[in-house]
Amino acid sequence: MSDRTALHTAVDRLAGRLRSLPQRRLQGGAAAEALELARWLAVQAETLEFPDRAPHRMPNDGMFIVGDQLAVAGHDLAMALGSVEPDRAAAVVTEALERVARAAKNIG
Repeated sequence: MSDRTALHTAVDRLAGRLRSLPQRRLQGGAAAEALELARWLAVQAETLEFPDRAPHRMPNDGMFIVGDQLAVAGHDLAMALGSVEPDRAAAVVTEALERVARAAKNIG
């Protein structure tokens, strides 16, 4: 499995878990943690794709949307990794996978 595929899989798994969480769990911190991760993933993707432009800040569109935001940001990053040199891509994907794993553990 490639690193990009591993990132897709990890992000999709966590996004699916977020979509199925009850409101009280989302309000209890799961949505905030997922949004923070989605924002980090989005910044990484934009930085790779548009290095001469400041990245946009992903909006907080609500706790019921954060799973979708996470999936989109993770998929965008996986796509962007294909356009950079392998060493840089490896470093970014390694950190991304670590952050996704940490968030998944914290979210439960």
